Amino acid sequence: MNDKENRDKNASYEQVDTDISYNAKNDPELDPFEINFREEFHQNRGPHEAFLNEYGVLIGDHVYESEQSPLEQWSNETDPAIMSGDQWVHPYKDVGFQTTENRELFEQGIVPQGYPFMHSDKDVAYKTFQSGTPDEKKNDKK
Repeated sequence: MNDKENRDKNASYEQVDTDISYNAKNDPELDPFEINFREEFHQNRGPHEAFLNEYGVLIGDHVYESEQSPLEQWSNETDPAIMSGDQWVHPYKDVGFQTTENRELFEQGIVPQGYPFMHSDKDVAYKTFQSGTPDEKKNDKK
């Protein structure tokens, strides 16, 4: 792994730039994409204001297209891992916080009950096509 890949892998909110002119004219307080986080979810969360990540993409302004984004420059050579990590998600102002599960967790403290992971019509956590009886073939081979 080269230095850039290692840096990308370990990138976090500590490496983002919040000292940008955008923040001087925008109120970082509660906005339509933000929820009312319980107190325990405010600790070590990251910046409240919009920030520039290491790719020069503004995160937290609710404009999800940027010329600097790897999504806008995608090719067969682009490693999808480049779009993973905290530097791509705003810790307070992300549209994903509006889901029922996230609102229940972060506003009411109700932990999601999605165990085992369930597909809408398949239980993908277990072997497909279970008969409900022990695998007789395995027992016959002993």
